[in-house]
Parts: sequence; structure tokens; C-alpha cells
Amino acid sequence: MSIESSGAFRVRIHRGTRQIGGTCIELEANGQRILLDLGLPLDADGVSDDLLPNVEGLRGEDPSLNAVIISHGHGDHWGLLPLCNPGIPLVMGAATARIMSAAAPFAPNFFAPSVSQHLSDRTPLQIGPFRITPYLVDHSAYDAYALQIEAAGRRLFYSGDIRAHGRKAALFEQLIRKPPQCIDTMLMEGSSLGRLNEHDQFESEKEIEARLMENFKGPGFVLISSSAQNIDRMVSIYRACKRTGRTLLLDVYAMEILRATGNPNLPNAGWPNLSIYIPEYQRRHLARNQRFDLLEPYRSARIFREHIAEIADRVVMLFRPAMTRDLELGNLWNNARAIWSQWDGYLEAGPGAKLKADLLGRGIRLEVIHTSGHASIADLKRLASALNPRRLVPIHTFHGDRFSDHFENVTRRDDGEWWDV
Repeated sequence: MSIESSGAFRVRIHRGTRQIGGTCIELEANGQRILLDLGLPLDADGVSDDLLPNVEGLRGEDPSLNAVIISHGHGDHWGLLPLCNPGIPLVMGAATARIMSAAAPFAPNFFAPSVSQHLSDRTPLQIGPFRITPYLVDHSAYDAYALQIEAAGRRLFYSGDIRAHGRKAALFEQLIRKPPQCIDTMLMEGSSLGRLNEHDQFESEKEIEARLMENFKGPGFVLISSSAQNIDRMVSIYRACKRTGRTLLLDVYAMEILRATGNPNLPNAGWPNLSIYIPEYQRRHLARNQRFDLLEPYRSARIFREHIAEIADRVVMLFRPAMTRDLELGNLWNNARAIWSQWDGYLEAGPGAKLKADLLGRGIRLEVIHTSGHASIADLKRLASALNPRRLVPIHTFHGDRFSDHFENVTRRDDGEWWDV
């Protein structure tokens, strides 16, 4: 059954009013619709058709679905795209699209998008009755956007995932200084509620770099587990290596992600204190898929396992569990130390818990050096105050019922509920 327009600008959140991840928001005006994000839930076992929200046009043809707009490149915001009708126009940042395409050859669950239009900071797009203004924001994903949507004389602002303590914190301050005006409804993420006290702050990325530098001053071969797509963290690790005289070893996947940003100021082949190591699992994978072209840009900076052992005390390796065999073959476990530089919740189950147990079995303690990709409560309060929406709707949070303790004009909504902006 098609949607009948009442002339209003309407919204329904399919997933996100009571959980973090799997975000999907449907907007409708004048009988036309768009989706903001189409994420895979964090607790999903994998991509499956039953996870697709009940949105007409996702599986079959429906011309009233004008586009899916992806705020940033984390899978809990785009991970269900591979299940969709490929004819639906797709909109995201240009660097986000390049990073997703660069990741695709390395893992079965990745997706190389075909993009109709790109998001660009404060450059409006018109899609059907919707005028969309993206705002580049600070987040642990590169090329992340908040979105202002105007339709039928009303304005909605979607924060996406946002923070104020990363390397792009100036973007948050710019948004606070020059916020969009006359916002009727603001959908604001609340990932930090329930994780942080009201007056506490997450460590800044500069503080993380300082902690890494202090760690790297110690002896031994350092393994660091971090997402290669957390570009801020890759920069922090590289800078800490350079300042302590260590060499950072990155694999081809990490190098391809950095190159896909299109940013010449990020570490690349030929930079000092940087070498490329191709682990066995990755070498076999690329050979099996005949992707020798991905190796070519890095030949001059490549280091082999035998040489790593000779300089191990001056090395930091970006490490994932699939590299365990490489360390055994290279006799690199002796005098090794390990750092976990991503969300510590991943250590409680699955591959993270298995890695932690494996390291402990080898007598290696795993030190956590990480900060959140999401804003503190104090910074969320600054954001809400600057935009001063008539209505504030919690999203991307397990603790939406606590919003009224910190913010004005809070209205709770349920997943699947249509309401007017």
C-alpha cells in the first residue's frame, strides 16, 4: 500500500529509539520519501533479509522512495545496503564511498556502493521535496555528516554520530558558533548516556596520542589492535611512532583505506617511520582473487617477516587475530606487548574476547588506550542549546528515557511510529 500524503513532513524511526546501531529513519513529504541511514544492528549475527525495515521500495520498485542517504561509513549506519534494490539512488560523502569501495576486496561483508550524489559540507542538495544540507562533523568515521532536512515548510536536524574531542573538533565548534536556525525537530544521538557521568569528558585524541607515545617509549615489540577506518587513530599511532623513533607496520588493507580518503596529509608509502607488511592470510586472499594490483603501490615500502624480527624492539604493528600465525613463524611473540585501541565492549565476546584470552595465555597483558567516537553528555548539551529545537527526539541510545534529565523539549518516540516534524 502506498503512502498517502497529507501535505505534512512526517518521520518514522525504524530502528534507533531504544538501541545503538542499526539506525534507519524514513522521511515523507508530498507522497515522496527518503531514508537516512540503513544500518546493520550491532547485535546481529550477520546480514539477513529479515533485518530490513518495513519500507516500501527497499526490496522492490517504488518510485516514491527517492534515495537512501548515508551519514557516515560505519556498518551500523549502512550495513543493510547490500540487501536493497540496487536501483534506489544512494547518497553519501565522496570519501565515504571511496573508503567503502577500498574495503570491499578485503572482506566478504563489505559493499562497494554506486553513488548517485555526494554529500559535501554545507552544500545543499534537492531530492524531490527535500532540501538536504550536510554538515561535516567530528566522528571516529572519516567524512561523517549531520544532516538538516527541509520539506513542507518544516526543518529537521539529524546529528548522525558526532563528537567534540577528535582531531576534527573544530568542526563541532563551528557548528556551535554557526548553527542551523529554526529547527522544528532534532534527532540527536545519545550514545554516551549510561556510559559517562554528566560532567565527565572523554579523552581527546591528542591525549590518546600522548598515552600511546608514553607506551611506545617502553621496550619490546608492540602490537596494536585498532580499526584501520578510524583515521584519527591511525594518525595518532603514526605520530606517536615518529616521536618515539619506532616504525609503524601497516598492512595493505590499512594503506588502501588511508589512500581512499584522498587526503595527502595522511600517512602514505614513502613516509618515514612507516613500512608495509603483508600478512600471510592477506597475501593468500589477494592471490586467490587475482588482486596483485593492490600490492603494486607499496612494493618500495614493503618489509618482510624475517626483517621484522631484527628490528622488533623499534616496531609497532597494526594487529588483528588473523596475524597470529605470522608472529609464530617470525618468532615475534617473545617480548611482545599489546594495546587495544577500540571500544572495550568488543573484548567481552566474540573475536575480541578470544584475542584477549589468547594473549593472556601467552602471558601478554592487553592495555586499553582508546576514546569514544561519540560526544560526552556535556558536549551534547552544548549542541542542543546551540540549535535550540522546538522538539528533541532521542536516537542511537539505550537510555533515551534519561534525556529529560539533561535536555529541554524532549519527546520520546517509538520505533515504527509515524509523527509530524
